[in-house]
Amino acid sequence: MNWFGQAPAVLAAATVDPHPASIIPFALLLLAIASMPLLNANWWHRHYPKVAVGLGAITVAYYLFILKESGPMLHVAREYVSFIALIGSLFVVSGGIHIGVKGEAKPWVNCVFLFVGALLANLIGTTGASMLLIRPWIRMNKYRITAFHVVFFIFLVSNIGGCLTPIGDPPLFLGYLKGVPFWWTARHCWGPWLMVVGVLLVTFYIFDQGNFLRAPLSVRKKETEQESWKFTGLPNLVWLAVILGAVFVDRPAGVREILMAGAALASYVLTPKTIHEANDFNFHPVREVAWLFAGIFATMAPALDYLAFMPAN
Repeated sequence: MNWFGQAPAVLAAATVDPHPASIIPFALLLLAIASMPLLNANWWHRHYPKVAVGLGAITVAYYLFILKESGPMLHVAREYVSFIALIGSLFVVSGGIHIGVKGEAKPWVNCVFLFVGALLANLIGTTGASMLLIRPWIRMNKYRITAFHVVFFIFLVSNIGGCLTPIGDPPLFLGYLKGVPFWWTARHCWGPWLMVVGVLLVTFYIFDQGNFLRAPLSVRKKETEQESWKFTGLPNLVWLAVILGAVFVDRPAGVREILMAGAALASYVLTPKTIHEANDFNFHPVREVAWLFAGIFATMAPALDYLAFMPAN
């Protein structure tokens, strides 16, 4: 079976031919994002905006003053605005929905929850799905939560789950903006997605079954006897539908982003404060994404232009 098919050509003809050394800021930024939270988390959390903007500024200066080309940077800025409008609006709307859970989650229930979360990541993005589901996930396993619960949640909901649609993962949305058909990844990558998700769920089940059996029954009953499943903030599904519909609006320019921002503002204003408090809602996660991807979008431009100038096979 040909899972991947033939990828569409999405790299438009570049107007400039950057020097290979111009890709260094992009490599440095990716290296910093991957390593600094482990090497010096406190320093990184204080200074990551400076690192992202500083490296991005080097690339912008290279295009403006060395190559004397402003067009590529203006194009990057437009793509960045579209990206932040999508990620930010999904984050705000998902933060207005609260899920109350029934505790004492059995391993098979946890597997169903993670699978649904992986699917949901394709509709509200991995950031939005993580915001919506991480606290219910912890609460439903609160008497036996361990590191592997968090790790598998990150694997399935915050990362791999969203790889079937442009809404799910940032690189796929960038590809969509550059001309990749919306459903291309779903049509061609569902097989590998299902295989990887399945392997991870089976592995998780093996770990979780042992963890579940070790927890004393008396503790499980005492901790969960008063709990039940409950969903609040469901009117935000209307604003979620507005955002999803706006993804397909590309004319006139700017309407898509205005619709997304308007839906996010309406959701934030109309959602009861008690729901935001129950979700511990704040803007720190999306603010971090905004700073880091400002640097990523800017520093990535030479890499994309360089690839566009490479001869086709």
